[in-house]
Amino acid sequence: MIAIVDYKAGNLTSVQLAFEALGAKSEITSDRRVIERAERVVFPGVGAAGASMDNVRAMSLFGAITDAIAVGKPFLGICVGMQILFDHSEEDGSVDCMGILPGQVRRFTPSDPLCKIPHMGWNTVHFTRSHPLLDGIEDESEFYFVHSYYAAASAAAHVVGKTHYANATFTSIAARDNLLATQFHVERSGRIGLKIMENFSKWDGQC
Repeated sequence: MIAIVDYKAGNLTSVQLAFEALGAKSEITSDRRVIERAERVVFPGVGAAGASMDNVRAMSLFGAITDAIAVGKPFLGICVGMQILFDHSEEDGSVDCMGILPGQVRRFTPSDPLCKIPHMGWNTVHFTRSHPLLDGIEDESEFYFVHSYYAAASAAAHVVGKTHYANATFTSIAARDNLLATQFHVERSGRIGLKIMENFSKWDGQC
């Protein structure tokens, strides 16, 4: 079973419906015991870093997430669920995040006034290395993004995909051991997004 962590962020149902379409059993939960029993964990979300971190702490989910990663469970972060895995975010005036991945989350500052923020729509991802969750997907494929802040990973070894927008080349896929996280919404990225989710549903966490 795949546990979809519920920390009062949006878009959880869309993730569950995508897994259902793939025939993969999943459960939306904020229960630490369910997360502990799950074979795989997904940490998705739509929202702001400050509220997301407040909810993670208030709902006692910080330890459940770090424990799931520490024991080697396949772990997938999506959008805000990727951003708050990093050390710090500029959103909401400055937010200390989970510190699972070293790096910062910064606000887009385009020089072109016609460049729209949030970054919304389809954009290409350049793969910097191979990964089991990208099996069957071509480099420079397009995925669906909705975000005003972007991750800048500190460790080059953790960067699996890069995307360019608004004068910034940012980390759009990050990975370490049994963890992979995407800035784009896999559940809204059509066939190739579903392929990542299918790969995740079969992944043993090894690279």
